[in-house]
Amino acid sequence: MRYVCIHGHFYQPPRENPSLEAVELQDSAYPYHDWNQRITAECYAPNAVSRVLDNENRILKLVSNYSQISFNFGPTLLSWLKSEAPKVYEAILEADKISAARFSGHGSAMAQGYNHMILPLANHRDKVTQVKWGIRDFESRFGRKPEGMWLPETAVDTETLEVLAENDIKFTILAPRQAKRVRSKRAIKWQDVSDGGVDPSHAYFAELPSKRKIQLFFYDGPISQGVAFEGLLNDGRRFAERLISGFSETRRGPQLVHLATDGESYGHHHHYGEMALSYALHYIEENKLAQLTNYGEFLEKFPPSQLAEIVENSSWSCVHGVERWRSNCGCNSGGHAWNQEWRAPLRAALDWLRDRLAPIFEKNLSALLRDPWTARHDYIRVILDRSEESRAAFFAEHALRPLNEQEQVLALRLLEMQRHAMLMYTSCGWFFDELSGIETAQVLHYAGRAVQLAQECCGEALEAEFLQQLAKAKSNLPEHGDGAQIYEKWVKPAFVDIERVAGHYAISSLFENYGDKTRVYCYDVERENYSLEAEGKMRLATGSARLRSEITQESAAVKFAVLHLGDHNITAGVKPLGAATNGEFHQQLVKAFVQADTAEAIRLLDQAFEERLSLRLLFRDEQRKIAKIILNESLTSAAAVYRAIFENQAPLLRFLTGLSIPVPNALKAAAEIALNNQLQQLFERPELDADSLLGLLKETAATNIALDTTTLEYAMRQRLEKEAAEFAANPGDPVAAERLRKSMDLIPSLPFPVTLWEVQNICYPALVKAFEENGLEAREHDPAVRQYFDDLTRLATQLQIRIPEPALQA
Repeated sequence: MRYVCIHGHFYQPPRENPSLEAVELQDSAYPYHDWNQRITAECYAPNAVSRVLDNENRILKLVSNYSQISFNFGPTLLSWLKSEAPKVYEAILEADKISAARFSGHGSAMAQGYNHMILPLANHRDKVTQVKWGIRDFESRFGRKPEGMWLPETAVDTETLEVLAENDIKFTILAPRQAKRVRSKRAIKWQDVSDGGVDPSHAYFAELPSKRKIQLFFYDGPISQGVAFEGLLNDGRRFAERLISGFSETRRGPQLVHLATDGESYGHHHHYGEMALSYALHYIEENKLAQLTNYGEFLEKFPPSQLAEIVENSSWSCVHGVERWRSNCGCNSGGHAWNQEWRAPLRAALDWLRDRLAPIFEKNLSALLRDPWTARHDYIRVILDRSEESRAAFFAEHALRPLNEQEQVLALRLLEMQRHAMLMYTSCGWFFDELSGIETAQVLHYAGRAVQLAQECCGEALEAEFLQQLAKAKSNLPEHGDGAQIYEKWVKPAFVDIERVAGHYAISSLFENYGDKTRVYCYDVERENYSLEAEGKMRLATGSARLRSEITQESAAVKFAVLHLGDHNITAGVKPLGAATNGEFHQQLVKAFVQADTAEAIRLLDQAFEERLSLRLLFRDEQRKIAKIILNESLTSAAAVYRAIFENQAPLLRFLTGLSIPVPNALKAAAEIALNNQLQQLFERPELDADSLLGLLKETAATNIALDTTTLEYAMRQRLEKEAAEFAANPGDPVAAERLRKSMDLIPSLPFPVTLWEVQNICYPALVKAFEENGLEAREHDPAVRQYFDDLTRLATQLQIRIPEPALQA
């Protein structure tokens, strides 16, 4: 028997601001908000609804790749998906259920060590917590116990395997070079396979010092390499044939050809890679070349009969073992003549911090909880469910006695300190080439949050000595200096405390329609009183509010005042609610504002509040949003000016272009701004004006004007998706179908491709339903139905959808 199993390791480096528990705006991911969102659009979502095409490049069927392969998702990524891409998240969970029905009750999803820590480099306590958190996270999402666990970077040592086995993990997946030697159960002599020569076509088991056993799969190295780096995903059929070539006529018994790569290969690293995967699996099944399976099903059918010993401290992405995450071993991304001498002192600095935080944690929690480290192992239940009921159940189980609110806040802060002390070991911090890279900066953000919590809740000043440790890690770039300078430059300014959140709330209240209760990232805000005065462009807001952190339950009551003089000129102040203020302050401030006495209003604010706040205080997303509001009027005026210039000079531009005479930069810039603005407005207009659109596109071509294709494609795609949703809501409505069809008519005339992935996803089931409702008999007897059938057929053709024959014959 021949079996094929493909494993995808889906994971992203964590990107959230540790103090806000949210990913802030990342300009490099434009037009998406951040890289998680962008990679979801390119990979995670397409694999949930992938295409198998016919020989005319029409969609033959939509499939979930997840339901046909083995996969794991990083827990921190799943948490983000649940919040920010719930449809994709639910599709992943559903795929596991479908795969269980398909593969003899074995779901395809595997667990993962919680935050992608290199486990062989972790102490035993962190290993245990990482595995327990990974398991509990998996169970909370998939509703079952995991059979297998993916080890970050497949990094392994015997102690890690012991921890897996202790926690009832049945198997893990390793690279072929991680097998040291093998033998059959009955043999005495071992066979050395440390050169990567292990037979990957069946499972093995390892006997551990504790007498426990764990089963191991060593994936096919050459085929996995071909997927990741050799262009196998350029052609689904070639991919299938390469998989089948992994079988050997000389082997006896059942054979498993299996590979493992980063899941992002299928769509993000290789555009349309998810379709190559779908077609390869379709081709294998359609031609009965092999049977698809997952690891759990294969183990049930064919338990291992051979033992394997691992290469200690080995991984799949470093030929030197696990040195990539602690030394200048030579493994890097290439492209720069840099060294990675910074890796060792960075790890040493974080180890130093971990070992200083541990006694702080033990000392302060021992008076509150029965066993602080057992409580840490169990803290994942609170991370997964921040509700009051969840916290109460946690403390009921672990507290030495009923804790008051202040004691609970202290306990939660210390547990959060430990969470960040593990997050700071996320492997990406060492994987790449330069100390100042965003991945390394991110682990320093986690370290900084742990330092901040130690200081705030226990008065432990660790930062100065920690910076001395970080200073030993030297950047390759002189402008960044060393780890201490990077920390001072990027980490400290990002620190957030509850007072800063209060300032953010106060200033943004001028631009947001907040209710009495609102949410600012991971803080709940309850407004106690609020008043707003307006005079022309100027506004004055005063009030008070109570804030509470959802994470640590720390709270604060504040009063505030915000003066907006127009444009970006904002002055604000925040102070504790109980702090003394001149009793006549509010009346005096309002009087000065109404009388347009700006100097007096600012003087009163300076007198009442110790620190003056401005737009710079706001978190990145709100900064950008408010800047856009402030700029909108100016941009509208500027756009009108550019449009007037362009319209006056358009004949001259065409004349110059026709004679191949360079257009002056000033005129060209005006034309580019005017035409791109007009095109974007036309794409976003509720009613489509095809003639105006085509006319403007003709003008851009005639005057050789560069288009902002990223922005325009996004606007067109948003329009199509909205119209597709309206059609799908009522497939029997000819008006909705016609509106979408007319927009689709424009696509061949656009000088840029439009991504139709979501439009096709929305329309495929709706079109099938519409064809079924307009049955063959009705089409033969009703001209209106026949006309609608023809319109739907044309729409399906535009969307490159092949309607299943049963629907056509309904």
